[in-house]
Amino acid sequence: MAVPVSNPNNPIVFFDITIGGQEVGRMKMELFADIVPKTAENFRQFCTGEFRKDGVPIGYKGSTFHRVIKDFMIQGGDFVNGDGTGVASIYRGPFADENLKLKHSAPGLFSMANSGPGTNGCQFFITCSKCDWLDGKHVVFGKIIDGLLVMRKVEISSSTYRPCSFSVSAPAAYQLCCSLLPIYHSRHFLNLSLDFFQSICDISLCPEALSPVEIS
Repeated sequence: MAVPVSNPNNPIVFFDITIGGQEVGRMKMELFADIVPKTAENFRQFCTGEFRKDGVPIGYKGSTFHRVIKDFMIQGGDFVNGDGTGVASIYRGPFADENLKLKHSAPGLFSMANSGPGTNGCQFFITCSKCDWLDGKHVVFGKIIDGLLVMRKVEISSSTYRPCSFSVSAPAAYQLCCSLLPIYHSRHFLNLSLDFFQSICDISLCPEALSPVEIS
């Protein structure tokens, strides 16, 4: 069941998810740019591939969900090391907690993973239940507006696929259009050339190189 968008001007992104080589559906998320614009923009650019290092797009494509705890959370976004130790941001390093107004009040919320105050980077987690003990410690920056059941499939898959690994890859459905991105910023999509998308598509990525559970 879809959840109403909090602000129609907020960006929308999505994950297409594959578990064990099988597509299980899409999670569509609203980013709270009206409340935490800096945090939302960091996540958005890592979704779309807009951020580049030495001319090469970097972001969530090809990264993993390295930690899944049923009834608690799903953590991912470490495209640096893939194990929860990596840090990166579009601001060239860890950045401060933008604000802590929003609460971990329900499942399906996106929040920044950190190692203490002011250590935000690329890693995030998705709440699988109310986690009010995290309030005031982690910045909530988005929510699932469609695909909560898909999130549940990821949550329960951790008992089937161990060690649990969730990767990002380009879904086959997009190969014939100009979106080769794992996550698509639908409200502010730019009319970019096919050359741009080809330049950010990792053509070496293949099913054999992916982990058992994938986010496309």
